[in-house]
Amino acid sequence: MALQSFGLRKIFSDLYTVFLFTQSDIRIALIPVTLFAVAAAPLSSPLRLFDTVLWIWLHLLQFDVANQIKAPDEDKINKPSRPIPAGRITVHDATILRWALVPICLAYSALYSVQLTFVSLSMLLFTAWYNEHDGDKQPLSKNVLTAIMYGCLEMGGTLVAARDHTQLSPTGQIATELTVAVFSSTLHAQDFKDADGDRQTGRRTFPIAYPVISRIAIGLAIPLWSILLALMWELDVLSGTAFVAYGCFVGARFMLYRSGLDDKRSCKYYSTWFSLHHLFPAYWYYYHGDNGHPSLAFVEHILNSSIVA
Repeated sequence: MALQSFGLRKIFSDLYTVFLFTQSDIRIALIPVTLFAVAAAPLSSPLRLFDTVLWIWLHLLQFDVANQIKAPDEDKINKPSRPIPAGRITVHDATILRWALVPICLAYSALYSVQLTFVSLSMLLFTAWYNEHDGDKQPLSKNVLTAIMYGCLEMGGTLVAARDHTQLSPTGQIATELTVAVFSSTLHAQDFKDADGDRQTGRRTFPIAYPVISRIAIGLAIPLWSILLALMWELDVLSGTAFVAYGCFVGARFMLYRSGLDDKRSCKYYSTWFSLHHLFPAYWYYYHGDNGHPSLAFVEHILNSSIVA
C-alpha cells in the first residue's frame, strides 16, 4: 500500500513538473490560441475542444522545454519557480523530455491529416532554429520566429478544431495572418519585464537594444492595431470603441510606467488585449456566417481618397 501511495505521488509530482514548463505561457499562448482555434474553425463539436487544447499544449510544451534547458541561469533571475531552477528536474532529464516530445507531437498530428503533420513539423523546425541555433539572440529574428511559431500553433489548433482537418476557411486564414502580424510587431511587450535576465544571458531584445524607441513603438502599435482590427472585423460602435480605448490604455502604460513591477502588470494587460482580438473571428461568423471574409478594402478606400484629394 505504501509503495502504491509513493508511486501515485511520484506520478502526480512528475505531471506537475511537466505542467510547470508551460505555466507562464498559459495566459499569453494556451488560452488565446485555444480561443482563436474555437472561433476561427469554428469548433465542430464540444468533444473536439479537448483534442484542440491537447494539440496546442503538446507543441507549446516541446517549445518551452527546449527553451528552458537553454538558459537555466536566466530563469533563476526571471522565473525561479520553473522546474529546472526550482530543482524539480535536471537539465539532462529535461533534454531527454525535449527530444521525446518530437515524435509524440508528429504522431498525434498524423492522426488527423497530412496537412496538420506538416504544421507540426514546421513548429518543431522553427523551435530548433529559435533555441538550438540561437534564433532568439537578435531582436528581429526573435520576434519573427516567435510570431511564426505562434501562427503554427493557431493554424494547427484550428485544423484540429474544425470539421475539415485539411484546410482553413478563408476567415481562419486571414485571422491567422493577422495574428502573426500583430504578434511580430507587439511581441516585445513581454520583454520589458525580463530585461535583467536577458542582459545576463547576452540576449539582445528590442527593449535592451533600443530602450526608448521600443517603448514608443509599443505605445503606438497597440492603439493603431486596435483601430485597424476594429475596422477590419467590422465591430459595432460600442465594441469597437471599448477595444480601441483599452488598447490606448495598454499602450500608454508601457510608455508612462517603467519600473519592473509596472512592466509585469502592463504585460498582463497586454495579454488580455491580445486574447480579446482572438475572439473576433467568432464575432465575424456570428454576424456574417460563411458569407465573405474580412478584407482591407477600407484601407484601399482611404488611400484612394487621399490620392484623389
